Amino acid sequence: MFHYEVKCYNCKNAFKVYEGSERYKKFKENRKAIFCCDDCGHKIRLAAIKNFFR
Repeated sequence: MFHYEVKCYNCKNAFKVYEGSERYKKFKENRKAIFCCDDCGHKIRLAAIKNFFR
């Protein structure tokens, strides 16, 4: 199974993107795009929801 090592823009840790996933397709289309890992994505989403209700 093919995969790419992608660097998270928020925490700067590398994570793997596996063939067949949506992130893999987006990475193949545009390698200069900004990606974040699952943990950082979850934290960003929760912060946005909290700020929405303020």
